[in-house]
Amino acid sequence: MSKPEYEFFPVADVDFTVCPGDDPLITERVLARDPATGVATRILRYAPGADSTPMGVQRHDFWEEVYILQGSFTDLSLGQTFGAGMYACRPPGMAHGPWRSEHGVVTFEVRYPAVREGS
Repeated sequence: MSKPEYEFFPVADVDFTVCPGDDPLITERVLARDPATGVATRILRYAPGADSTPMGVQRHDFWEEVYILQGSFTDLSLGQTFGAGMYACRPPGMAHGPWRSEHGVVTFEVRYPAVREGS
């Protein structure tokens, strides 16, 4: 299985939904997802005041690339704030978060499976 094939379409046609963790201040617009692996391409949005502390530090079994489109948020474990125009590339297992955004943030994220050695 893999992500579905799409030609260009208006991203605004995809609704924002509440992310896992059920915080209504943290929403996602999933552009493509592989239902077998859960890897996805999405727009993530933290409303002003959003805080992912209840979800704790995150680690994934997939690669994750994140580009901040607008706003900023703070990685509470690192005590560092990251803003628009910044990029992260996280290998499987890399710890990150939890996050807090005082004024809101919007990111573009691409997630893809880890490739096993010899595959």
